[in-house]
Amino acid sequence: MTEISDKKKLPAAVERFILHWGDMGDEWGVNRSVSQIHGLLYLSEAPITADDIADTLGMARSNVSNSIKELLAWNLIRRVPIMGDRRDHYEAETDIWEVAARIAAGRKVREIDPAVEALRACVVDAADDPTISPVASKRLREMLTFTELVDRGSAAEADCPDKTRRKDRQLPAGWEIQVGHRTAGAHDGVAKQDLQISRNAEFR
Repeated sequence: MTEISDKKKLPAAVERFILHWGDMGDEWGVNRSVSQIHGLLYLSEAPITADDIADTLGMARSNVSNSIKELLAWNLIRRVPIMGDRRDHYEAETDIWEVAARIAAGRKVREIDPAVEALRACVVDAADDPTISPVASKRLREMLTFTELVDRGSAAEADCPDKTRRKDRQLPAGWEIQVGHRTAGAHDGVAKQDLQISRNAEFR
Protein backbone atom coordinates (compact mmCIF):
# COMPACT_ATOMS: atom_id res chain seq x y z
CA MET A 1 0.00 0.00 0.00
CA THR A 2 1.63 3.21 -1.21
CA GLU A 3 0.94 6.54 0.48
CA ILE A 4 -0.68 9.23 -1.64
CA SER A 5 1.75 12.17 -1.73
CA ASP A 6 1.36 15.89 -2.59
CA LYS A 7 -2.38 15.76 -2.04
CA LYS A 8 -5.20 17.34 -0.13
CA LYS A 9 -5.68 15.94 3.35
CA LEU A 10 -8.19 13.10 3.42
CA PRO A 11 -9.75 11.42 6.47
CA ALA A 12 -7.63 8.42 7.44
CA ALA A 13 -10.36 5.90 6.69
CA VAL A 14 -11.01 7.39 3.25
CA GLU A 15 -7.32 7.40 2.35
CA ARG A 16 -6.94 3.83 3.57
CA PHE A 17 -9.88 2.69 1.43
CA ILE A 18 -8.58 4.49 -1.68
CA LEU A 19 -5.11 3.00 -1.26
CA HIS A 20 -6.53 -0.49 -0.68
CA TRP A 21 -8.90 -0.14 -3.66
CA GLY A 22 -5.88 0.80 -5.77
CA ASP A 23 -3.98 -2.26 -4.54
CA MET A 24 -6.96 -4.51 -5.32
CA GLY A 25 -7.25 -3.10 -8.82
CA ASP A 26 -3.54 -3.68 -9.35
CA GLU A 27 -4.00 -7.33 -8.35
CA TRP A 28 -6.84 -7.65 -10.87
CA GLY A 29 -4.79 -6.15 -13.69
CA VAL A 30 -6.38 -2.69 -13.47
CA ASN A 31 -4.14 0.40 -13.38
CA ARG A 32 -3.66 1.54 -9.79
CA SER A 33 -4.53 5.16 -10.63
CA VAL A 34 -7.79 4.08 -12.25
CA SER A 35 -8.78 2.14 -9.13
CA GLN A 36 -7.80 4.93 -6.76
CA ILE A 37 -9.85 7.48 -8.72
CA HIS A 38 -12.81 5.11 -8.67
CA GLY A 39 -12.40 4.69 -4.92
CA LEU A 40 -12.34 8.45 -4.41
CA LEU A 41 -15.45 9.02 -6.53
CA TYR A 42 -17.25 6.14 -4.82
CA LEU A 43 -16.83 7.84 -1.42
CA SER A 44 -17.36 11.42 -2.61
CA GLU A 45 -20.55 13.05 -1.37
CA ALA A 46 -20.91 15.22 -4.50
CA PRO A 47 -19.65 15.18 -8.11
CA ILE A 48 -16.09 16.48 -8.48
CA THR A 49 -13.93 17.68 -11.36
CA ALA A 50 -10.79 16.15 -12.84
CA ASP A 51 -8.80 19.01 -11.27
CA ASP A 52 -10.30 18.16 -7.88
CA ILE A 53 -9.29 14.53 -8.37
CA ALA A 54 -5.74 15.47 -9.40
CA ASP A 55 -5.34 17.79 -6.40
CA THR A 56 -6.85 15.33 -3.93
CA LEU A 57 -4.83 12.30 -5.03
CA GLY A 58 -1.67 14.15 -6.05
CA MET A 59 -1.83 12.81 -9.61
CA ALA A 60 -0.82 14.37 -12.91
CA ARG A 61 -3.74 15.88 -14.81
CA SER A 62 -2.97 13.72 -17.87
CA ASN A 63 -3.05 10.58 -15.71
CA VAL A 64 -6.41 11.58 -14.27
CA SER A 65 -7.82 12.31 -17.74
CA ASN A 66 -6.80 8.90 -19.11
CA SER A 67 -8.09 7.12 -16.00
CA ILE A 68 -11.45 8.89 -16.26
CA LYS A 69 -11.78 7.75 -19.87
CA GLU A 70 -11.21 4.16 -18.79
CA LEU A 71 -13.74 4.38 -15.95
CA LEU A 72 -16.31 5.88 -18.34
CA ALA A 73 -15.66 2.99 -20.75
CA TRP A 74 -16.35 0.54 -17.90
CA ASN A 75 -19.53 2.51 -17.14
CA LEU A 76 -18.47 2.82 -13.50
CA ILE A 77 -18.65 6.63 -13.43
CA ARG A 78 -20.65 9.27 -15.29
CA ARG A 79 -20.41 12.95 -16.18
CA VAL A 80 -22.74 15.21 -14.23
CA PRO A 81 -23.65 18.75 -15.39
CA ILE A 82 -23.43 21.45 -12.72
CA MET A 83 -25.41 24.68 -13.16
CA GLY A 84 -23.10 27.65 -13.75
CA ASP A 85 -19.94 25.53 -14.12
CA ARG A 86 -18.71 24.60 -17.59
CA ARG A 87 -16.23 22.03 -16.27
CA ASP A 88 -17.02 18.31 -16.38
CA HIS A 89 -17.92 16.85 -13.01
CA TYR A 90 -17.92 13.13 -12.28
CA GLU A 91 -19.64 10.79 -9.88
CA ALA A 92 -19.47 7.04 -9.40
CA GLU A 93 -22.22 4.45 -9.45
CA THR A 94 -22.74 3.72 -5.74
CA ASP A 95 -25.09 0.73 -5.90
CA ILE A 96 -22.55 -1.97 -5.08
CA TRP A 97 -24.60 -4.67 -6.84
CA GLU A 98 -24.67 -2.52 -9.96
CA VAL A 99 -20.93 -1.88 -9.67
CA ALA A 100 -20.27 -5.62 -9.43
CA ALA A 101 -22.55 -6.31 -12.41
CA ARG A 102 -20.82 -3.68 -14.57
CA ILE A 103 -17.37 -4.97 -13.66
CA ALA A 104 -18.51 -8.51 -14.45
CA ALA A 105 -19.91 -7.36 -17.80
CA GLY A 106 -16.69 -5.54 -18.64
CA ARG A 107 -14.50 -8.51 -17.74
CA LYS A 108 -16.77 -10.82 -19.71
CA VAL A 109 -16.28 -8.76 -22.88
CA ARG A 110 -12.53 -8.31 -22.38
CA GLU A 111 -11.57 -11.73 -20.99
CA ILE A 112 -14.23 -14.44 -21.01
CA ASP A 113 -15.69 -13.93 -24.50
CA PRO A 114 -12.27 -14.14 -26.25
CA ALA A 115 -11.38 -17.21 -24.14
CA VAL A 116 -14.60 -19.01 -25.11
CA GLU A 117 -14.06 -18.20 -28.79
CA ALA A 118 -10.46 -19.43 -28.71
CA LEU A 119 -11.35 -22.64 -26.85
CA ARG A 120 -14.19 -23.45 -29.25
CA ALA A 121 -11.79 -23.09 -32.16
CA CYS A 122 -9.28 -25.34 -30.36
CA VAL A 123 -11.90 -28.03 -29.75
CA VAL A 124 -12.99 -27.97 -33.41
CA ASP A 125 -9.38 -28.16 -34.61
CA ALA A 126 -8.62 -31.00 -32.18
CA ALA A 127 -11.59 -33.02 -33.44
CA ASP A 128 -10.20 -32.87 -36.98
CA ASP A 129 -6.56 -33.52 -36.05
CA PRO A 130 -5.61 -37.22 -35.86
CA THR A 131 -2.24 -36.34 -34.33
CA ILE A 132 -3.67 -34.84 -31.13
CA SER A 133 -3.82 -37.17 -28.13
CA PRO A 134 -7.18 -38.19 -26.63
CA VAL A 135 -6.01 -36.74 -23.29
CA ALA A 136 -5.31 -33.31 -24.76
CA SER A 137 -8.60 -33.34 -26.66
CA LYS A 138 -10.54 -34.31 -23.51
CA ARG A 139 -8.91 -31.57 -21.46
CA LEU A 140 -9.67 -28.96 -24.09
CA ARG A 141 -13.36 -29.96 -24.01
CA GLU A 142 -13.40 -29.82 -20.21
CA MET A 143 -11.79 -26.37 -20.23
CA LEU A 144 -14.37 -25.18 -22.77
CA THR A 145 -17.23 -26.56 -20.66
CA PHE A 146 -15.95 -24.78 -17.57
CA THR A 147 -15.32 -21.50 -19.39
CA GLU A 148 -18.81 -21.59 -20.91
CA LEU A 149 -20.20 -22.14 -17.39
CA VAL A 150 -18.34 -19.07 -16.15
CA ASP A 151 -19.58 -17.18 -19.23
CA ARG A 152 -23.21 -18.03 -18.47
CA GLY A 153 -22.76 -17.00 -14.85
CA SER A 154 -21.23 -13.68 -15.88
CA ALA A 155 -24.01 -13.02 -18.35
CA ALA A 156 -26.67 -13.81 -15.75
CA GLU A 157 -25.04 -11.47 -13.21
CA ALA A 158 -24.83 -8.65 -15.73
CA ASP A 159 -28.37 -9.06 -17.09
CA CYS A 160 -30.38 -9.75 -13.93
CA PRO A 161 -32.55 -6.66 -13.26
CA ASP A 162 -33.86 -7.84 -9.89
CA LYS A 163 -31.07 -7.58 -7.32
CA THR A 164 -33.12 -9.38 -4.71
CA ARG A 165 -33.14 -12.55 -6.82
CA ARG A 166 -29.37 -12.83 -7.23
CA LYS A 167 -28.98 -14.92 -4.10
CA ASP A 168 -31.39 -17.48 -5.60
CA ARG A 169 -29.29 -18.24 -8.68
CA GLN A 170 -28.79 -21.92 -9.36
CA LEU A 171 -25.82 -23.73 -10.83
CA PRO A 172 -26.12 -26.60 -13.31
CA ALA A 173 -26.52 -30.03 -11.71
CA GLY A 174 -23.26 -31.44 -10.46
CA TRP A 175 -21.59 -28.10 -9.73
CA GLU A 176 -21.10 -26.37 -6.39
CA ILE A 177 -19.79 -23.09 -5.01
CA GLN A 178 -17.41 -23.29 -2.05
CA VAL A 179 -17.25 -20.21 0.18
CA GLY A 180 -14.50 -20.47 2.78
CA HIS A 181 -15.34 -23.48 4.96
CA ARG A 182 -18.97 -23.44 3.86
CA THR A 183 -20.26 -25.26 0.80
CA ALA A 184 -23.27 -23.97 -1.11
CA GLY A 185 -24.82 -26.53 -3.44
CA ALA A 186 -26.63 -26.14 -6.74
CA HIS A 187 -29.95 -25.59 -4.96
CA ASP A 188 -29.02 -22.54 -2.90
CA GLY A 189 -26.40 -20.92 -5.17
CA VAL A 190 -24.73 -18.54 -2.70
CA ALA A 191 -22.71 -15.80 -4.41
CA LYS A 192 -19.70 -14.30 -2.60
CA GLN A 193 -16.62 -12.37 -3.64
CA ASP A 194 -14.17 -15.11 -2.63
CA LEU A 195 -15.44 -18.39 -4.02
CA GLN A 196 -14.43 -21.53 -5.85
CA ILE A 197 -16.55 -23.37 -8.42
CA SER A 198 -16.07 -27.12 -8.65
CA ARG A 199 -17.86 -30.33 -9.57
CA ASN A 200 -19.43 -32.58 -6.95
CA ALA A 201 -17.51 -35.81 -6.46
CA GLU A 202 -20.38 -37.99 -7.72
CA PHE A 203 -20.39 -36.14 -11.07
CA ARG A 204 -16.63 -36.38 -11.73
